[in-house]
Amino acid sequence: MSLDIDELKKKIIYRSSYRGTKEMDILLSSFVKDVINHLDNDELENLFNLLNIDDDNLYKFKQGIKTEAQINENRISKMFKDYIYKR
Repeated sequence: MSLDIDELKKKIIYRSSYRGTKEMDILLSSFVKDVINHLDNDELENLFNLLNIDDDNLYKFKQGIKTEAQINENRISKMFKDYIYKR
């Protein structure tokens, strides 16, 4: 991916906020807000790829349930799986 870092961050923020289900909008946008400024370029790309997975499979992955989608195990997916949403 050859996006400029600011452009990539904008795409990530947008994608995390407009998912299709309100629950995942809230969960993913809060996760992204908490981590986005602490990631390097490769981690941002991993986050962008994670956000391209559908809500159902992401929810199952977070809950530790087998998914139909191939989700790469990396620092970002581990951070998401361990993330606890706090209001």
